[in-house]
Parts: sequence; structure tokens; C-alpha cells
Amino acid sequence: MNNFKKIGLTALAASLVSVSAQAGAISVSGGASMGTAGYSGEEMTSANEYSMGNQLTFSGSGELDNGLTVSVSFVLDQGDNELADTSSANAPFDSHSVSIASDGLGTLTLHGEGGSTTTSMIDTSAAGDIWDKFDTLANADGIRNVDNASGNTATATPGGNSFYYTSPELMEGLTLSAHYEPQTATEVSGTGFGVSYAGVEGLTLKYAVADVTGGTTNTSGDNTVMSLSYVYGPVTASYTNMENDLSEAAHDFEMVSYAVSYSVTDELSITYGQEEMTREGNANEAEYTGISAAYTAGGMTISAGMYDAENAAYDTGSHSNGLEKWTLGVSFAF
Repeated sequence: MNNFKKIGLTALAASLVSVSAQAGAISVSGGASMGTAGYSGEEMTSANEYSMGNQLTFSGSGELDNGLTVSVSFVLDQGDNELADTSSANAPFDSHSVSIASDGLGTLTLHGEGGSTTTSMIDTSAAGDIWDKFDTLANADGIRNVDNASGNTATATPGGNSFYYTSPELMEGLTLSAHYEPQTATEVSGTGFGVSYAGVEGLTLKYAVADVTGGTTNTSGDNTVMSLSYVYGPVTASYTNMENDLSEAAHDFEMVSYAVSYSVTDELSITYGQEEMTREGNANEAEYTGISAAYTAGGMTISAGMYDAENAAYDTGSHSNGLEKWTLGVSFAF
């Protein structure tokens, strides 16, 4: 009798494997990068820095009998998960999610980690977040540029086990989005809503608002992002406006960014960008400018850039003026 049970279980296992193989697909994609950068300028010189990146994304999906498509994604990225103890065995594991989608209902995603809000999905500035290249730089006198913790470009953070929803196309080029971040021991729950329109050839318009759920009332509020881009032949013009409005005025900021990109060939493009930031209580404006170039051949991209920061600490003191940075890197997609 036991032999018959074993035979039955073996047949059942084989049938399950067969069904899974027919109904779904598993894929692995990845990327790697190497880069170097250096600082110079009136008030800062620094030794060159070197960096590398590596990431593998495991994805699987399958269509159910009722027409729903279920997908799972898991990212392997050493050190990317800042919430993890990098000394533990869990350090390499990063973002993971499960999605349920249909043509008529849209897509609902549960992010176990690495989720997005409606604003963080579009919060990269038109110029590519030039400020972020300087936000941890300290000069010889220990003056640091203002970073996220000081409210520079802080946005809503979804945390773990957050939901993100994208609607099907409601009319040509129009989709809606929403997110929900759960309450934690130190933060209240938060929501956000967004709209995207691409119904005119070459034009993409996005707008979103989201709760910023800080640990205190003073660090809570809302974040608003608007982006506009228009492609005409080899030229792409972009504009973004980002605004934080928190209970504590010292964390309020607004950033306006512009960029123009020109595709010299299908492989080579050049971009010039500018970012202007204002903070509540600071009379002066931080300004960032940059010019970059990228060459893509197959799965390889070679990039280089020159960037400048003025009044990076929102003052006219010499330590926040004339900061310059250059970057050079190569990345691979496979």
C-alpha cells in the first residue's frame, strides 16, 4: 500500500511541475557598473572615489484560469537594503513584491520591501538629481551640504508591506495610480494619488501627491511632484517641480529643475540640466548645474559628467560655493 502511495505522490508532483512550467515563466535579469568620480573647485579638492554596483532580479509570472496574471519579483543586491544588517546572512537580499493584474482592473502590487509612493515614482528631477552628487560631501572645514535628513528632497517613504495600484488606460494615454503605506509603531499610515497622461505624441505629463509620514508631527505633511517632458525629433525638453510641505517649516522646500537632451546618434546623447532649490527660512537659493554624455552599445553604457554646486548650504558663505564634481562610469545590462 505504501508503494502505491509513493507512486501516486510522485505522479501528483510531476503533474504540478508540468502545470507550472506551462502556465508561467521564470526569468533572471541583471546589471553591473563601475565608476570613478572626483571633486574640485574654489573651496574643495578631494581624492578620487571609486564605486561598483551589481544586481540580479528574479521574476516569475503566470496567467490563471480566471484571466488574472500573478507576478513575483525578487532582487539580489549586496548592501542596497539600508534597513538590513549588512553583517548578517540577509544582507544581499533586497526588494521583493507580488503583483496581481488584469486588462480590465489594472495592477495591484504588494511590496514586502522596496515599495514606491505615487510621488517617489516620479521624483527624480528633470536634471537627474544633481544635488545628490554633493549631499554627503564635507570640505576641509567639515561643512556638509544639506542632505535628505534636513528636508532637502525628502519624499514619502512607503516602508515594508505597502500597496501600489496602477489603473488600466482610462482613455488614450491616461492612467491613475494610488498607494497605501501601513501604520507602524512610530508612524501613522499614509496614502497618495497620481495621474499620468501621454495622449499627445511626444508629450508626457505626470502629477502626484503623497503623505509624508514622519516619526513626529513636525516631520509629517505632504509631498507634491509634477513632471513634464516633450520629445521633438532628437531633442527632449523636461521640467519638474517638487515641493515638501511639512508641519515644521524648517523642512519645507521647493525644487524646480530643467533639462534639455540631444540625441546626436542612436547611441550618443548629451544632456544639460539645472536645479534650483529654496528652503523655508533661508534667504538664499541653492543652484546645481550639470552637463553629461552617454554612449550606449548593446548592453553597455559609457557615461561622463561635469557638475557644479553654488550656495549648496543655502548661504553665500565661501564653503558652499564653487563645488565641482566630475564622474566617469560604465554599466552593463544582461
